[in-house]
Amino acid sequence: MALDELKSAIPDFAKDLKLNLGSVIGNSELPQQQLWGTVLACAIASRSPKVLKELEPEAQANLKPEAYQAAKSAAAIMAMNNVFYRTRHLLSDPEYGTMRAGLRMNVIGNPGVEKVDFELWSLAVSAINGCGQCLDSHEQVLRKAGVDRETIQEAFKIASVIQAAAVTLDAEAVLAE
Repeated sequence: MALDELKSAIPDFAKDLKLNLGSVIGNSELPQQQLWGTVLACAIASRSPKVLKELEPEAQANLKPEAYQAAKSAAAIMAMNNVFYRTRHLLSDPEYGTMRAGLRMNVIGNPGVEKVDFELWSLAVSAINGCGQCLDSHEQVLRKAGVDRETIQEAFKIASVIQAAAVTLDAEAVLAE
């Protein structure tokens, strides 16, 4: 199991991350598609080759092809949107908020999977990328669709642990050179 390999790569000083990986992924109560779509989108967003290499095969094995593609689409579109909307939000000139984005985002309207799943994956990626405006937007869509706070928190718990594992493993790889 790739998750076990990833956990075993975590150094002893980060034992909490190892335990958290096991609990947020291995013991998640999310449905399989939501769980593994979140894991895949977050592994991509983490920008860590090691994390992606270890988690992608298991995600692919647990996702239908359309969900696998949609999770990758969520990571891709949010990589763009998180930069765009975070920047627009951080600029002190409010005029940018009134301007047309002019960026294609068709996949959000037709992701090829349940809208709730895609929104959950987009929220998790937005947590990694630190876009408050996107987090608020996706959280509101999820809440309006009846998704409870515990499910939403589960997604950003997964995001936080995957990101922490990525940072730790990438730092250790650099230090080992």
